[in-house]
Amino acid sequence: MRIQHLGFAPDFVDYEQAWEVQRQVHADVVAGGEDTVLLLEHSPVYTAGKRTEAHERPFDGTPVVDVDRGGKITWHGPGQLVGYPIMALPIPIDVVAHVRRLEQLMIDVCAEFGVDADRVEERSGTWVLADDKGPDRKIGAIGVRVSKRATMHGFSLNCDCDLSWTQTIVPCGIADAGVTTLSREVGRDVTVAEVLPVVERHLSAIVAPSKAA
Repeated sequence: MRIQHLGFAPDFVDYEQAWEVQRQVHADVVAGGEDTVLLLEHSPVYTAGKRTEAHERPFDGTPVVDVDRGGKITWHGPGQLVGYPIMALPIPIDVVAHVRRLEQLMIDVCAEFGVDADRVEERSGTWVLADDKGPDRKIGAIGVRVSKRATMHGFSLNCDCDLSWTQTIVPCGIADAGVTTLSREVGRDVTVAEVLPVVERHLSAIVAPSKAA
């Protein structure tokens, strides 16, 4: 598996630019090229998956990029580590298993920072479950697409991003839960630069068992 850095603070990556790189890498993987994970930090942007409903979009008219991944509306921007695994899935294709591996990746990374993250039934992503600090709150989001056996899009893990973006949309279409960051959970500044090598160490976990064998 090849790991490619597209850009991190202060060199944030435009979403449309990263999407075009994804398409190019996807075409290469479909043609037999090496599985690749793109890691980056985006310039601020709202993106809406196929299931986004009108009332979940920004209340203030902020522009949104409509994308071909699953899931609903979310935000990407400074302080959030984004990973786009572009890899061929084994047959039979199991998209849910791919999503579960991405969730486990973020759960394992959170654990290294002392954050007890988990899954929530019928909700994708990685969560800190309700406690004395508040209700269930999402720390990592997932939205994927599979075309010609190869994956696109991926995961985003909130490190030290400004959560004010949650005030203008219904994040991931979920109105009854919160959003959090590693920094907020551990009570200190946890930067993307600090989290990046930890994510890289855990990337082998997203390879399907039948491919890793």
